[in-house]
Order: sequence, then structure tokens, then C-alpha cells
Amino acid sequence: MSTIAISAQDINKLRQMTGAGMMDCRKALTETNGDFEAAIDWLRKQGQKVAAKRSDREAKEGVVIAKTTNDHKSGIVVCVSCETDFVSKNKDFVAFGQSIADAAIASSVKSLEELMSIKAGNSTVAELVNDKLASIGEKIGVTKFERIDAEYVASYIHGAYRIGVLVGLNKEAAEAGKDVAMQIAALNPVAIDAASVPAEVIVREKGIIMELMKQDPKMAGKPDEMLAKIADGKMGAFFKEQTLTAQAFVKDAGKSVGDYLKDSGDVKITAFKRVALG
Repeated sequence: MSTIAISAQDINKLRQMTGAGMMDCRKALTETNGDFEAAIDWLRKQGQKVAAKRSDREAKEGVVIAKTTNDHKSGIVVCVSCETDFVSKNKDFVAFGQSIADAAIASSVKSLEELMSIKAGNSTVAELVNDKLASIGEKIGVTKFERIDAEYVASYIHGAYRIGVLVGLNKEAAEAGKDVAMQIAALNPVAIDAASVPAEVIVREKGIIMELMKQDPKMAGKPDEMLAKIADGKMGAFFKEQTLTAQAFVKDAGKSVGDYLKDSGDVKITAFKRVALG
């Protein structure tokens, strides 16, 4: 079988189609005798091999994108990771992350597994990630995904796409939603209020308080029952610092987030999600 000549125009066309490097595109077209579809498959196969070789590399950089539907009834936050901040700060990589978030919104995705299988253009998200890996040469992945459905969902992206937040509210309240999302990004609460703190978190925190008291000479000899009651009292400080509605409001430390929401029209938080790089 004769081998056709591979022109610079063909190489550039494949590069535009795939984002792969010039030399990789030349080799792909050479290996497939100029068949563009076959060349794309060849590049994807090379990307899979690259992924296997780089499986031990940590992808701690990337972008976190938070978006809502136009009616603000649903929102998603997705983390697209890479290895270096050089890549994560590249506008093309940011746009790549945005395109995946857009696809998640358009297809009303409910899980990370579902997100990887949906179509974004002519390819699945998994295929797009693999193509991006082949063109960049770093370990790329969609590593985190969260979703909230509520009467009103606010979204917020903090610090050059390093933290994404969703807040579900019981009513439309755009300003309050943004303010609370900023609060969550800054202070990372463990739950909405004391009643919603997971039982295992309470057990762990109370255990730490108990251990510290046992190490305090002033507490020596006191029975565990008494220490447990003291620990229960000290948990109040934990709830004030670590639960959202009890925290001091970052824009006005004279009131709690709960006070601010009440003043904003008795707005209530139904859920929140915070996704950060790393």
C-alpha cells in the first residue's frame, strides 16, 4: 500500500480538531495514512497510554467551576484537575473547564459518573479529557462534582477558580445567596447549623476536648461524667465557629449569618456545597 504525503495543512487541521501537538498529529496521520477519524482514534489511544504512564502523578492544580441553570433552580460545581499551575492558569484550560460545566448544566447531570459519559459536542466528556491529556501531556481529570436543587441556587467562584460554592435557599435572594457563598468559601463551615452536624464529627470533636481536659492539671482527678458535661458545654464554641448560621457574618461581625439571613427576609439555607482544589 502506498503512503500518501502528509501536508502541513493536514497536520494543522488535525491539531485544531484535537489540540494535540504538531509532531503527534504528524505521526497520527502518518500511522493512519491520512485518515482523520482514524488519526483521532490513534491520538486517543496514545492519550490512554499516557494516562497509564502518569497514573502516579498528582493532579493538585486545576480549575473549579460553579454554575447554575438560568432559572437558578439547580446548580453544579465541578473540579477539572491538572498537575501544574502553568496549565491551570492557561485561558484555554479554563475554557475547557467551563465547557465541561456547561455540558453538565445542559444535560442536568446528577453524578460524576454520569458527567463523564455525556456528550459535549461530538465526544463524551471522558473522551475530551483524554484528548486534552494527550495535547497537554499532564495528568488531567474531572475529580469532583456536586449538585444542588432548591427554590433558588446561588453560585460563587473564589480565587481564580480555586474554590467553587453552591448555596440552596428557600426563596429567591440573589444578594444573600452570594454573600453566604462568599462566607462559605472563606470559613469552610462543617454544616448549616448545630442540628445538621454529622454525629461522627461531634464524637470526634468531643473526644478531642475530653483528651485536652485530661491533660490539664486543673482537671486531674475529676470523674469522666463531669468532664463529659464540661465537654458538652465547650462544644458550644465549636458550633459557633464551625456551623454556618452561627458564624459571625464576614461583612458585619456584629451579627451572625443567621441574623443576616433573617434581616434579608427570613431566608433559609437548605443546602450548600464547597469544592476546593487539592
